[in-house]
Formats: sequence, C-alpha cells, structure tokens
Amino acid sequence: MAKRGSAVAGAEISGRDITRAESARVEITRAESLGGIETGPGESWLDRVLAWRDRTVSSASFQRWAARFPLTRPVAHRRSRALFDLMAGFVYSQVLQACVELDVFALVARTPLTPETIARRTALPLYSLDRLLSAAVALKLLDKRSGGRIGLGQLGAPLATNEGLRALVAHHALLYDDLRRPVELLRSRGGSETALGRYYPYAAPESAPAPTEVAPYSALMSATAGPLITEVLDAYSFAKHRSVMDVGGGEGRFARAIAERWPHLDVAMFDLPAVAERAEAANREQESSVKVVGGDFRTDSLPGGFDVITVVRILLDHSDSTVLQLLKRVKAALASGGRLMIVEPMSGVRGARNVGDAYFALYLFAMGSGRARSQAELERLCLEAGFARCKALSTHYPVSTGILIAEV
Repeated sequence: MAKRGSAVAGAEISGRDITRAESARVEITRAESLGGIETGPGESWLDRVLAWRDRTVSSASFQRWAARFPLTRPVAHRRSRALFDLMAGFVYSQVLQACVELDVFALVARTPLTPETIARRTALPLYSLDRLLSAAVALKLLDKRSGGRIGLGQLGAPLATNEGLRALVAHHALLYDDLRRPVELLRSRGGSETALGRYYPYAAPESAPAPTEVAPYSALMSATAGPLITEVLDAYSFAKHRSVMDVGGGEGRFARAIAERWPHLDVAMFDLPAVAERAEAANREQESSVKVVGGDFRTDSLPGGFDVITVVRILLDHSDSTVLQLLKRVKAALASGGRLMIVEPMSGVRGARNVGDAYFALYLFAMGSGRARSQAELERLCLEAGFARCKALSTHYPVSTGILIAEV
C-alpha cells in the first residue's frame, strides 16, 4: 500500500520522483497530526496530497519563498500575472470594446496614423485617446510604428476586415451589462430579466417572436457565420448526397453556401416563421434556390426525406429535454442511411476548457437557456434519440467549431 501511495504522490508532485513523494507523505502525516488537513471517508491518497499542496501554496511564507528561489521564481511570476489578468480581464475587454466602437482598427488598417489624426477622426480628446492607444498596444491590438504612428497589432489585424467579429465584440456589451453583478445573476434564472434574454426571445418557453424581435440576433448570427462555414465545408463533403436541410438556419447563409458549393443538391432550411421571412428575402436578393420552411422545431415535425440534416450553433441554446426531442424529430425526418451533422462549440476541448466551461457557461446562463456540452454528452443524446453511431470530424479551430456526425 505504501508503495502505491508513493508512486501516486510522486506523479503529482514531481513526475515520479519517489523521494519527494515520501517527503510529501511525511509532511501530510505531520499536518494531520496537528489537525491541519481534514480527511474523510472515500478520500484518496491523491486528494490528501492535493490538500497538502493547497495548504502549502496558500501560505504567505511559501509564496515569499517561491518568489525568491531561482527555480520557482518563473512559475511564481507567471501565476501571479495569470491571476492579475483574471482580475483585469474586464478592463481588457473594454479596451477592445472601445476600439471597435470607435472603429480604430479600420482607421489604421490601410496606413498607420498619428495619435493626433486618430483623435480627430474619433472625436476623442487626445489625452483620452493616448490612454486607449497605450492600453491597446499593451494588449497587442495595436502596434507602435515609426514617427510615433499607430498601426495594427497581431490581435487587432483580424478585426480590421472581419465585420462579423467586430459585430460580435460590440454585441458583448449586453453580456457585460448582465455580468455587472454576477452573484445576483447566478441567484436569478437569467432569461427574460436579462439583456441577453431579451436579445434572444426564442429562449423563453413557448415564445413566438415577432419579425422585429428576431432581426438583431438573426443579423448577428449571419454576420459571424463566415469562418464557421469555411471550417465545415472544408471538413465535410456533401458531394455524395442528394438533399440537405439546415434546421435553425437563420437567414440562410449556411444553406446557401452548401447550395453554391454543390449545385446538384436539393437544399432546404427550417426556422421560426419570423426568421424564415428574413431568409426568404435574402434568397430573393441573392437569387438562391434554397427552399425555406417556417416552423418551430420544439413543437412541429420536420420535413422528411433528407440525406443530411444539419444543426449549426443550435443545440447549445437549449435544455437537454428540448435537444433530445429535436434529435428525435431529426432522426424521423432523415432518409434511410441519413446523417445528422452537429456543429457548435463544445465544452471540455483540450487546451480550451475556458471557452466552453467558463465563457459559454455564463453567456448561456445569462441568456436563460442551454449550455455547452462535451462531445461525449452530445453522443449520449444522439444515441438516446435512436442514432446508431457517432463520429467527430477534425477542424482547424476546434475551440469554436466542433463537428459531430450521427448516423441513422
């Protein structure tokens, strides 16, 4: 038993360094004898090691030592900066928000400009603009150039030409408003009482939003769909199919992209009647042959006989029960041998858990409906709905675009 405990402790503390593991065991035993670590039934040896680690790292004397000792100093400084960035994150986001609102990225995209020129074009006092520019340079949104001029930075360059990304940044003013008092938000149910809940009227149960209510979010979803569409069409070929329907297709941008890439396909889209009207208008403007069907997938059956049905950034907006009912309707609407394609950000993505488990968790809570799900959770729901098997497709940006194929 002691041997197993030493191996586990060593793996946690120093990569199988058994000597240090034994030292940790001694420290734990000593701390327990002094009442320093509470243990309970079912606690593993690793739990006790982590408890000792937490007690040690939270000690002010250990923090002072770690900041001075040459081998631990880089780690201590890196974690200190990371903690400060968490605290200052709202300030950073507002620097980005201000730059987008003032259209600074577009101003300096063609040629770097002096602060005086930018101040005139944004109607900001120079002393105020200097603060904003310094902050944006520090965050790599902008960059200093020769002659005191300001140009695009590494992180600001994509914003200069990506209208959808700028629209998304501007949209986040609603989320920031809802998060001003996060504890109050968590004690509420989100939804109709929040700015995001009012922005997405379909999130409310049994809602039937009017055309004026769907316009803002429909336009935003369409504007931000470009990179996602490219990812999906690069990852999956629809050439071997005959018919495709996009459920929750918004203004139809994704469905039209499929029809344009593979003209032989019979392509349709399904969305709320008020949204379908906007899709019809966009189709007429672009002379698209995509068929538009209005309805509510929470209550209505879907048109049948399609080889592939896609749901793009839809499931994460809804509860498990609503998702399961939708998946059952999708399965009933698919032709024999048909496929469901799920496209959306997922939780638990390696290296990006903060996206699904932090950002989307709070965003969707404020919205009042849905949650980001892991690939395993989506697979479970698909199997429960009657699909035979699932497989994930690789994408270049799995943080924002996860793809899961479920087969009938």
